[in-house]
Amino acid sequence: MSSDRRIPSLTPCAGRCSTVFGDLVCRGCRRFNHEVIQWNTYNPEQRLAVWRRLDAQLDQILVPLLPNADLQHVEGFIHSRHIRILDTASRGRKLYHALKLCEKNKQLAHDSGLGVTDKQVKPIWDEFERRVLALAKASYELAWLRANGISHNLMRLLEDDD
Repeated sequence: MSSDRRIPSLTPCAGRCSTVFGDLVCRGCRRFNHEVIQWNTYNPEQRLAVWRRLDAQLDQILVPLLPNADLQHVEGFIHSRHIRILDTASRGRKLYHALKLCEKNKQLAHDSGLGVTDKQVKPIWDEFERRVLALAKASYELAWLRANGISHNLMRLLEDDD
């Protein structure tokens, strides 16, 4: 099989799926419910589009929350912990993985390259979770409104043809 046809084996799943409880946006990975359900049917371009949206959200939220982060140090830290990320992963994605590791093991904060102390990890994580979920939900609502608007316009066009 040629490399351009391979589907990346990585998934945004964070292991805390809330779509099974009816959430329209997963609280773990922040994918839309239909993206979680259909992920295994997506082609590489569709998956990459989802990754890009999620990474843009992480960039928007985490880069300002962690202004003292040393990206080269962060990259070494997540690599040393055997965290797999796409080659195209954004700065925010890398910061996310480092912060997630520190959230589970606060003593790692000093070695993470994030430029935070162990006491800062939990408040930063909580603020990140609050902001990124709000952004993901707003993104879903905007996508729904666009789709709904397109649907109404198509219906009007079909009615006009009659």
